[in-house]
Amino acid sequence: MEFTLITGRTIEQGCTKEHAKLSEEYMMSVAVCEMNYEDMMRLNVRDGDNVKIKTEVGSVVVKVRRSRRIRRPGIIFIPFGPWINLILPSETEGTGMPPLKGFRVWVEPTEEPVSNIRELLLRNYGVKG
Repeated sequence: MEFTLITGRTIEQGCTKEHAKLSEEYMMSVAVCEMNYEDMMRLNVRDGDNVKIKTEVGSVVVKVRRSRRIRRPGIIFIPFGPWINLILPSETEGTGMPPLKGFRVWVEPTEEPVSNIRELLLRNYGVKG
């Protein structure tokens, strides 16, 4: 199903990144996709289910979370972090800043697990966390 992706910071993400980016708490605060209830019903997912987010750049698996902030259907929010960085386009079109808001993604339910940050670093960058 097609959605418009919005990214940004959250208080939860800000608090957990100060302690340890390799922690389970950090992963739980940024490896999430917030979605309104109606869209969750259309996708047939529940709070805490895994979803795969795809862009033209790649894909990543995160947990879906019911959002109380997103009222309009067709919009999802994912906090800044290593998971979203894997699917953001790097093209800046001369601005020096990649697009972080309002681009098209596809979301589907999945049984695939959410990778922890060490797995992401090793698989995508060859770096051990």
